Amino acid sequence: MSLRLSVVVFALLALGACATGRAGRTEVIKFDPVVIAPGSPEERELANLNDDELFALGTSAYAAGDWAKAARCFERLADAYPQSPHFGAATYNAGLSLERTGKYGEALERFRVLADPAKGKGDALDAAFRVAECHYHLDDYPPAIEVLTTLAAREDIPAQDQLQARVHRGICLVENGQLDEAERQLRESLGWWERRNQIERLDEYFPSQAQFFLGEIYRLYFEHVELNPDRGEEKLGEDLEYKCELLLSAQGHYLRSIRIGHGQWATSSGFRIGALYETLYDAMLNARVPADLNEEEAEIYRKELRKRVRVLITKAISIYERTLAAAERIGSETPFVEQTRRSLERMKDILLEEPETAEPAAEEPAGGPQAQPAS
Repeated sequence: MSLRLSVVVFALLALGACATGRAGRTEVIKFDPVVIAPGSPEERELANLNDDELFALGTSAYAAGDWAKAARCFERLADAYPQSPHFGAATYNAGLSLERTGKYGEALERFRVLADPAKGKGDALDAAFRVAECHYHLDDYPPAIEVLTTLAAREDIPAQDQLQARVHRGICLVENGQLDEAERQLRESLGWWERRNQIERLDEYFPSQAQFFLGEIYRLYFEHVELNPDRGEEKLGEDLEYKCELLLSAQGHYLRSIRIGHGQWATSSGFRIGALYETLYDAMLNARVPADLNEEEAEIYRKELRKRVRVLITKAISIYERTLAAAERIGSETPFVEQTRRSLERMKDILLEEPETAEPAAEEPAGGPQAQPAS
């Protein structure tokens, strides 16, 4: 909000001095009050700065990580000085600063001023990507997909930008529940990357991210399969086999993400692989006991089941430990790393409570987590 300081200019009017006035007479002069606009001292300070000063102060605040102050400076500049040569940069930087504070709706309005997905260059192109990003964080996926589709079709932008648009469109489709179309788009993106990467070297971030989200698609399928003994032994066996196949499909894509070599997505994928085994363990252990068993048989069933699924715990622990070791080597500290630590502790606690199996779990190959799920 722009701030104006209204100062009343006073005029000293000559009051007719009476020559015949009595000595010692005092004239009382009344002034109109000074009106000061409301606001914090900082707002009043910003109101007195010109566009160059606001841009310098906002840039300094952004560099120092003071996103809120940076947003105030850049917004003040954009609103009060629309003709300034800093207007475009200030509007874009205001959006970035607001994003940093989690105000995606307000950031979206700033980026929209500049964005041109069809023909934009420079800030107009970057702002189009930020518009899609804000829609994504607002869980408003169709507008993001529309913008990214326009960007992905452009041949006049750098290959890295084309790849980003293609992959992020697939991710928005995943989040929008369009899993079949998302899988098709992500696979096409990876094929495009492989072909283009032979011509020019592209960053590994987006292909690694694409493989991760292909893994996410199969993880969602995997988690949807319910193990229900009431459907009969044959059906339970089919469901378990299908669930394990989906686990392996998801694991395969996560492993491909790891092999591409981007640190952030490699550690995220490592966490997901461990979580697959942890989820399968929970699903099998928490499945209802077959209804045709009496109490004694049900207890024996539970004990045998716990022995057989114990291998899933050891696999999850092994994968979690390797993921944390890799994260430590590359200095990665993402939310997935913290989740990995918590899951590792949970699995270790469960392992201490579980009975020993007759046959120890096989060691993982040195090349990475390749374990097959227990059936």
